[in-house]
Amino acid sequence: MIERVLVAMDDSEMGEKALRYALEAHPDAEVTVLHVVGEPSPMMGQAVGLALEDDVQAAAEELAAAVLDRAREIADEYDAEVETKVGWGTPAKVIVSRAADFDTVVIGSHSGSLADQLFVGNVAQKVFRRSPVPVTTVR
Repeated sequence: MIERVLVAMDDSEMGEKALRYALEAHPDAEVTVLHVVGEPSPMMGQAVGLALEDDVQAAAEELAAAVLDRAREIADEYDAEVETKVGWGTPAKVIVSRAADFDTVVIGSHSGSLADQLFVGNVAQKVFRRSPVPVTTVR
């Protein structure tokens, strides 16, 4: 039985679909939404900017606020509550490192531009291959 679900959510349509799927498929489970900030980019912009902050956690939470607010709005549509978490670093690594605390992971099948996917790699694919628990990818 699925009791704890980790939903990896970014600011994409696929991220929102992943959360909606988790809330519909596992209505009685505890759902935690994780947003990872500071991912690498071709110019290392956000990752470098975050690393230079005095309080990295506070800066990460500020960058994640809009995504996590949207997650709570979606949960409200389902009359559900979600716990929200912020991670920083490489998205796939952060998601996989936290996956063991859950029964399953739900993630959107892709996000970002084609250039981002080519440079950073497909996060969903990496999570699917490395996760210690089952992963559902949502399209």
